[in-house]
Amino acid sequence: MPELPEVETIVADLRPHLVGRTIVHCELRFPAIVRHPEPERFIDSITGLRIEGVGRRGKFMLIALGAGRMLVVHLGMSGQLRLVDAGVEIENHTHVILDLDDSRQLRYRDPRRFGRMLLGTEEELLTSGTLPKLGPEPIDPTFDADELYKRFRKRRAPLKALLLDQAMVAGVGNIYADESLHRARLRPDRAAGSLSRKSVRRLHESLRDALEAAIRNRGSSVDTYRDAWGEIGNQQESLLVYGRAGEPCFTCGRPLSILRIAGRTTVFCRRCQR
Repeated sequence: MPELPEVETIVADLRPHLVGRTIVHCELRFPAIVRHPEPERFIDSITGLRIEGVGRRGKFMLIALGAGRMLVVHLGMSGQLRLVDAGVEIENHTHVILDLDDSRQLRYRDPRRFGRMLLGTEEELLTSGTLPKLGPEPIDPTFDADELYKRFRKRRAPLKALLLDQAMVAGVGNIYADESLHRARLRPDRAAGSLSRKSVRRLHESLRDALEAAIRNRGSSVDTYRDAWGEIGNQQESLLVYGRAGEPCFTCGRPLSILRIAGRTTVFCRRCQR
């Protein structure tokens, strides 16, 4: 699933090309991908709107359309949002096509169909329950280690489970939870409330470092992730533990172990992580 660095990469790619453009036509090839409002109303409402901004919140892309409305895109497991010339051949599993006033198209493709699109004001989407309430952004300068410590305090849930909880910290998924815990030398199954302030500071720094490194490398293409131009990222070449179960730890050489936490495969080093 694309996580914060992958979504941030796509948003940065699209922003200079979309802001100021007008959506002149919308084609829904798989209407169920739209969760709010009804697909017919979605088509009528989005047509003719001008794009005023492109941003991100957690794993959600937020495309501002004026009057407080926004198009929200979540890529799910395999979603891809690409900007192409209208004449480019349409790939299989392309579910939404937005025609722009410069003869280009914004296309949403999703083979596994776990992604979704929303249209409305933030209040409408929160009230409808289609847009969840999200925790703080881990790369926001205002989110400090003390805040993370307060959120972990007295929690018995495993560290990995809390990092995956979008209400706890927004934008972190399986890849960067494993990577940041390894960098911080903390076991993923350790109870969050057992951490000292010093350990939380180490995790806070490791989480930010892991995410910012991935943004610089344009994300991790470990599965279907592609940027707005259909190109792969580079961070997968630098992953320390994710996807490497049974392989030697880069630090100590011991084979990396595997656990299942919060329903997700988790890779870590039993020697380096405590």
